[in-house]
Amino acid sequence: MRTTKIRAAAAALGLLALAGCGSSSDGSGTASGEGSGGEVANAVLATADSDLGEIVVDADGRTVYVFDKDTADSGQSACSGECLAKWPPVPAESDDPVVDGVTGEIGTITRDDGSRQVTLSGMPLYLYAGDSQAGDVTGQAVGGIWWVVAADGTKVSAAPTSEPAAVPGY
Repeated sequence: MRTTKIRAAAAALGLLALAGCGSSSDGSGTASGEGSGGEVANAVLATADSDLGEIVVDADGRTVYVFDKDTADSGQSACSGECLAKWPPVPAESDDPVVDGVTGEIGTITRDDGSRQVTLSGMPLYLYAGDSQAGDVTGQAVGGIWWVVAADGTKVSAAPTSEPAAVPGY
């Protein structure tokens, strides 16, 4: 009887070990990976399929945007004060953010408050407070100056499926 329990325990451990050998992707298609496979752990940016094509998203699957008032490679963000309440920066934990599926040049800038913000092709990246869930692209073309970003860092100029709300002052 003791031998049977030992064999059963060994078999259970073997199954647990095999279960741990699976893919690192959870297959959910959210956050860091729809469209990219989610192969890179801890990616700050990844790509995802959307109504606007393949776009850049943050680690939580939220759509990433660029701001026409920013200047590429300036090392600065033109979004401050009230702008940041609607358009928070994509934060960088290091000077060399990890990405998955993003092909444009990745970098960071240091904001006035000392925090780091991720850049793509020299442009600071933002999220939109009006996007209520992963995959939303409601910030597309807001004020005619906010744009979803493609994997290569170019802004997506496709028209949104519905007219975005006007944002005063932007």
